[in-house]
Amino acid sequence: MTASLTRRVDELLAGAFAACGLPTETARASRASRPELADLQCNGVMPLAKAAGRNPRELAAAIATALGERAEFDEVGVAGPGFLNLRLSAGFLAECAAAQASDHAHAGIEQVDTGLVMLDFGGPNVAKPLHVGHLRTLVIGESLRRILDAQGVRTLSDTHLGDWGLQMGMLLSELRLRFPDQPPGTLPPLTEHDLQVLYPEAAAACRADPARMDAARAATAALQAGDPDAYKVWSELRRISLEAQTRDFDLLGAHFDLLLGESDVQPLIPGMIADLRERGIAVESEGALIVEVATPDEAKPMPPLLLAKSDGAALYATTDVATLLARKREHDPARIIYVVDQRQALHFEQVFRAARRAGYADGIELIHAGYGTVNGPDGKPYKTREGNAAQLSDLLGDAIERAAERLPETTPDAERETLARLVGLAAVKFADLSSFRTSGYIFDAERMVSFEGRTGPYVQYACVRIGSILAKAASQGASAGPIAVTAPAERALVLECARLPDVVASASRNLAPNEIADYVFALAQSFSRFYSECPVLAADTDAERGSRLALCALTRMVMEKALWLLGIAVPERM
Repeated sequence: MTASLTRRVDELLAGAFAACGLPTETARASRASRPELADLQCNGVMPLAKAAGRNPRELAAAIATALGERAEFDEVGVAGPGFLNLRLSAGFLAECAAAQASDHAHAGIEQVDTGLVMLDFGGPNVAKPLHVGHLRTLVIGESLRRILDAQGVRTLSDTHLGDWGLQMGMLLSELRLRFPDQPPGTLPPLTEHDLQVLYPEAAAACRADPARMDAARAATAALQAGDPDAYKVWSELRRISLEAQTRDFDLLGAHFDLLLGESDVQPLIPGMIADLRERGIAVESEGALIVEVATPDEAKPMPPLLLAKSDGAALYATTDVATLLARKREHDPARIIYVVDQRQALHFEQVFRAARRAGYADGIELIHAGYGTVNGPDGKPYKTREGNAAQLSDLLGDAIERAAERLPETTPDAERETLARLVGLAAVKFADLSSFRTSGYIFDAERMVSFEGRTGPYVQYACVRIGSILAKAASQGASAGPIAVTAPAERALVLECARLPDVVASASRNLAPNEIADYVFALAQSFSRFYSECPVLAADTDAERGSRLALCALTRMVMEKALWLLGIAVPERM
């Protein structure tokens, strides 16, 4: 794979810096703040001039002279106290565009080897439907997985099921009460909908009646002690629930390599706790077992991690530390990224510190990629009219229904359902990923499905439009040819396409899919200006038409790749 445009320019800058006796760390190009003056700019001279004992503008002029002799540049100028303005040559732009267009596998995205990265996202609970709170973890987590995958990073995704603990005891004890004649170890014919009704009723009964809570705790203890009948019923509950949740995963295009849960690490917990006790890392405090995680330099010491309650019951923190230990032993990843609500920041910092103290995370970079909430029109977390958390399937269904209403009446009935789903999901995902993940956003299905403005359907339509142009050209016997960059709009479009590798690298570094969303919207706008100013099928010459068709094909390839990174599919037509 050839180097990206930016990397090639950086290499040229580094050579010029070195020729002037300067270190090359700051020899980096960035987008010009004033595109009418330059394509790229370099601000790396001034930080070095003082150390070199030279006038920054004179030093920049020397670098500009060296670069100006290269065929890759039309003009290299010095602005202000020592900024370098770089205007690239048409030949160089055409060469870079052709190289990117030929890289069908990666669209120019540079491949890296950072070691295995595990992503923990989704986090559904058994017997509970996925709700609006799961939308962001699934959409953001899947986008991050794809961004890393596009760079050639080895990834392993796990949804970490909530499938253990008191909630399971509540369900088991409730089933015994409701179905007293059911043979032990068997489950009556229940659906996922039945479970979704059953669990909240069981939880409410336990909260209201101490005797019911005692029965739930006894059922939990039996399950955790290995009671075979309880385990059989639990396994069936888990299967029914996971089948329903997997359908939501599939609808959103969320891919998981592993579907492990809290139950999978339960065998590790007794030995882990014994190890932490023996080494003095876990200590008793008021009957409970804790791990101190505060550091001496903290103005406000972080509270200790509660590892086990006074009755010996394990907690989420216990399971999370054990899961981290299991991942270290089984996969030894370089990084683990937890895509979980920002409101869990304290919990994860406590878990990370405890794991590091214990040596369970040696050599692993632990990252909590938190996110804000999906809000309703009132700016508060999105709920149903009854005040309950909206189910994810209902939320997505609303967007798909609104999308169907926006489709042209001429859309064939055979295509309407599929197209409405693609457009509705694109609307939801693009809205979710358009702002930095720690920011919440207002869910407005009507606005999201608009084909105008900064929306998923808008960028989808831009990509479909390019496909239509290429199909029409093919029907007329016209084909793409060598790229030539002459018009300003062509130059701008080539430069925008060339930014994809830089944007992907930045989004990966910052764990920020919103940078991809910003980019694909800007690319769609750049193409719109190009198409308005540069006739394609009606070009003046065959060579010009061939060049512009090649630019259309390049843009479509880059746009499709960027949308794929967001988890957005492009329909054949809209």
